[in-house]
Amino acid sequence: MNVNNEEKLPDEQEQQDFYQKLRTKLVAFLGSKKGKSNKFTPYLMFVPDLFHLLIKTVTDAGVDKKSRALIGASIAYFVLPMDLMPEGLLGFGGYLDDVVLATFVVNTIINKLGPDAVEKHWTGDDKLLHVLQKVAEVSDEVVSKIPVKSPIAQFVKQESKDK
Repeated sequence: MNVNNEEKLPDEQEQQDFYQKLRTKLVAFLGSKKGKSNKFTPYLMFVPDLFHLLIKTVTDAGVDKKSRALIGASIAYFVLPMDLMPEGLLGFGGYLDDVVLATFVVNTIINKLGPDAVEKHWTGDDKLLHVLQKVAEVSDEVVSKIPVKSPIAQFVKQESKDK
């Protein structure tokens, strides 16, 4: 995804539609028997808020082009129908890999630009740094469910070892 080319990013209506669809799916999933018993449900609740954060941060003029490209790639991963844990096959649980990737990207941007560059766009109920910490605590378990040869699994596992 080329973030320098603004027409490639979803327009504001498409962003809002995707966000609302995520919220609707989440509410339905949380109300289901499977959603209530899923141990990852607390982390799936962050999906719409992380997507919103990525969209707002990628359009922030204070974010450098290299960081915007990384964020843009993460947004593309959210909206593409096929990924390592496809939502079409796994239901809402398929967003776990998206959450792990988004958390990694947000952490990378925070480490580069500082927390203020990102926190101003956060709309979630919990504090952003607390959310990132909670997701990081379970990311190894989530990544272990991704096929071991996949590039994202290798990348996240290596980054976890480096910390």
